[in-house]
Amino acid sequence: MDLEEKIDLAAKWITESERLVVFTGAGCSTSSGIPDFRGPEGLWTRRDKGLPPPKSPPWDQVDPNLNHYAIVELLEMGKLDFLISQNVDGLHAKSGIPFEKLAELHGNLYFMKCLSCNKKMLFEEAGWDKKVWGRGFRKDSVREGQPVCPHCGGRIISSIVDFGDPLPYDELQEAIDRSQNSDVFFVIGSSLVVSPAANMPGIAKQNGAKLIIINKGETPYDSITDIGFDNLIEEVLPPIMEKVRKMVKSS
Repeated sequence: MDLEEKIDLAAKWITESERLVVFTGAGCSTSSGIPDFRGPEGLWTRRDKGLPPPKSPPWDQVDPNLNHYAIVELLEMGKLDFLISQNVDGLHAKSGIPFEKLAELHGNLYFMKCLSCNKKMLFEEAGWDKKVWGRGFRKDSVREGQPVCPHCGGRIISSIVDFGDPLPYDELQEAIDRSQNSDVFFVIGSSLVVSPAANMPGIAKQNGAKLIIINKGETPYDSITDIGFDNLIEEVLPPIMEKVRKMVKSS
């Protein structure tokens, strides 16, 4: 298939889908100015070449981009069943995706979570001052007087999954369940090499879902994907969305 045919077919499958799951990686946020890891100018790519890390604006000054808003539009159309993300930048939540439709498998820079009742809260809501109490990672020692969960009094930690930490069980389990039940699984901007998050496309495919991947660069799933785009997201997602809009409107 040429590019136009792949765009047409992807739009058709998304429009006809009843249980669409979208999966995003760092590539989804590069248009917002946040560097990815394994892209041509990614953090690990540059490190392996002996180059300094790519420049990045302060993350709290970064806004969602058209990729994030395309996913919001799929939700508003009634097309999006669930969104799974490896990103910790908080841009999906900022763009308007509610937490009940979102599994952030590696956490969210702006949120803490309670280890007892599992509730998420902003650092400000928890009364957690990073200058006083540090970043709040799971492996940090508990200090006398540090803030506790305002809901149940349990220990609160950063929702960010640091190296060696377990993934959040509830979100991981929901991501697995939604992947198993999906009929179309749409990957946007992930090289799909960090497990267990990267297992989701395989789980979806094994259970009969059609697999669509947009990623500039190779992924381990390229040989089994139904439609693969080795393109920048900005070259492919806008025309797909334009066709989806037309199909939804005419249906």
